[in-house]
Amino acid sequence: MSGLDPWLLERLVCPVSRTPLRYDETAQELISDAARLAYPVRDGVPVMLVEEARPIDGVATA
Repeated sequence: MSGLDPWLLERLVCPVSRTPLRYDETAQELISDAARLAYPVRDGVPVMLVEEARPIDGVATA
């Protein structure tokens, strides 16, 4: 089972690009392919602060 509530995931968007996010359960991150940022999920809580996000490389993974 995912560590993130599917209801919540459907409603979250990237604060930079305003596009939907995808959840990487292994890395515990929410990925914004549009902004190329990964937002951490700590103890099941998404940290949606741009200053907490890390840049991701140009290759998107499923």
